Amino acid sequence: MKKTGAEIFVESLKQEGVKVVFGIPGGVVLKIFDVLHQQKDVEVVLTRHEQGAAHMAEGYAKATGKAGVALVTSGPGMTNIVTGLADAYMDSVPLVAFTGQVSTHLIGNDAFQEADNVGISRPCTKHNVLVKDVNDLARTIKEAFYIATTGRPGPVLVDIPKDVSTDKAEFKYPDKVKLRGYNPTYEGNKHQIRQAAEEIMKAKRPVIYIGGGALFSDASDEIRELAELTQIPVTMTLMGLSSFPGTHQLSMGMLGMHGTYWSNMAMHEADLLVAVGARFDDRVTGRVSDFCPEARVIHIDIDPTSIKKNFHAHIPIVGDVKTVLRQLKVVLHSMNGNQAEVMESRRPWRNQIEEWKRAHPLHYQQDEKVIKPQYVIEELFNLAGNDGIVATDVGQHQMWAAQYFKGNRPRTFLTSGGLGTMGFGFPAAIGAQKAYPEKLVLCVTSEGSFQMNLQELATAKEHELPVKIVLLNNGFHGMVRQWQDLFYGGRHASSKLGKIPDFVKLADAYGIRGLRAVKPGEVIQTLREGIKHKGPVLMDFQVDPFENCYPMVPAGAAQHEMVLEDPPELRAARKGQASKKKAEEGEGVLSA
Repeated sequence: MKKTGAEIFVESLKQEGVKVVFGIPGGVVLKIFDVLHQQKDVEVVLTRHEQGAAHMAEGYAKATGKAGVALVTSGPGMTNIVTGLADAYMDSVPLVAFTGQVSTHLIGNDAFQEADNVGISRPCTKHNVLVKDVNDLARTIKEAFYIATTGRPGPVLVDIPKDVSTDKAEFKYPDKVKLRGYNPTYEGNKHQIRQAAEEIMKAKRPVIYIGGGALFSDASDEIRELAELTQIPVTMTLMGLSSFPGTHQLSMGMLGMHGTYWSNMAMHEADLLVAVGARFDDRVTGRVSDFCPEARVIHIDIDPTSIKKNFHAHIPIVGDVKTVLRQLKVVLHSMNGNQAEVMESRRPWRNQIEEWKRAHPLHYQQDEKVIKPQYVIEELFNLAGNDGIVATDVGQHQMWAAQYFKGNRPRTFLTSGGLGTMGFGFPAAIGAQKAYPEKLVLCVTSEGSFQMNLQELATAKEHELPVKIVLLNNGFHGMVRQWQDLFYGGRHASSKLGKIPDFVKLADAYGIRGLRAVKPGEVIQTLREGIKHKGPVLMDFQVDPFENCYPMVPAGAAQHEMVLEDPPELRAARKGQASKKKAEEGEGVLSA
């Protein structure tokens, strides 16, 4: 019996084990939504914006490791989802996006809500395809999921014209996929792995450097085993956080522009760098010419184009991170005759790292008057660090979350790294909560980022998804303001947000619990009350508007050239502004 393209679409999703689709209907995809409405195996989450649908699918994918699925209509539906596609592309997120398209005979005629979906998405997808014949639909969907989830993961777009969804064909879903020219390498070269093992055994100052590829390879156990076997300290990129336990004695936390002092110094002084699923992006390396100047580099990555792209690798190993690390462990075990001697020779290196950590720890000063944002994150970790999945937006709050929320379990720190998308955090948290309804899911955001996609409060409420929103409200686009204070003479050009909504009233308007803390003494109780509440909660924390995020590697500086605190001239300017404000307030009282 023949099925319509819409029926084939839904049956194909079932074959792939898809349980939830995030999206918004429109004219050319009404047939697909109608078929979805008449079955119960695949749930549709109606979002309030197509960008929200993409980020929810990303959050679902990052939390589970499975492909997230989004479904939107043609024209503006497609253009609204592009930001999510670009975000997923930069962060290697397995995402399959289905877009509607005008009927095939209208393509190219500037029909109503027509857009060149394939052309628009070409720079920001791993693969994209326009389905012109209903007989090709099932095979195309099978290939889309295969491409999105194998090799280096990424977003795939499938564009479905209206007539393809209504035409009929026999439903035959392929068992396997074979694509000429697409054959990811999973096992590493044995000779290169032997070389890597020899370098690891003779290194005196080694560092393991972990990127997001380790998470999508499910290699957390293998990384921990390697670190403990070799007693090599571990540092993680923003995308690699939670791949290695943040509270482990070998963890140095995050490296890079706002990484810990000791991790950046260790990278600068290392004689061996074991890079695992990382891409040496500019936020990690700083000035490339001075990055890890004394280190031999082992680079393990499934994407051969990532190796030597940004930084030289002495021993390149192309392969799946999990598989390669298992191969490497076998070789290391065969060389363990002098392992105790090797471990002892590294004691001075571990002592040096501890000395750096004691000299310049992460720090802030919490007084009795104004809430410091770091304090909120630190107390959030104390209350929820063992249970919570955290999704962040982008900015200062993102960096503070990366510094103070030490994820100990894989896939519990979800963020936008490569594209740095404000508005990512809340819908991503919804996607993660949909994947794990019983788990505690937290969204760490700011008033700037949150307003990018706050309409998804309706989605959270409609589906009773108990996401806990921790909003650090400082009245600025905080990271922009920090750069303006440090490098642009303190001129706050378009960074002060001015009119900010009453977020407690806003939450109430959506039928969601709203809480607010304005004093340090209210922080812990607000967090406890919000976490305990069964439904979604928005917690508005009025934090210090001029708190800066340190350490910081300025643009163009080397990795070890960190700014650790506000420079004297900035402190003097702040003091002068405070005195002027106090004097103005006094004059107002006298004139009254």
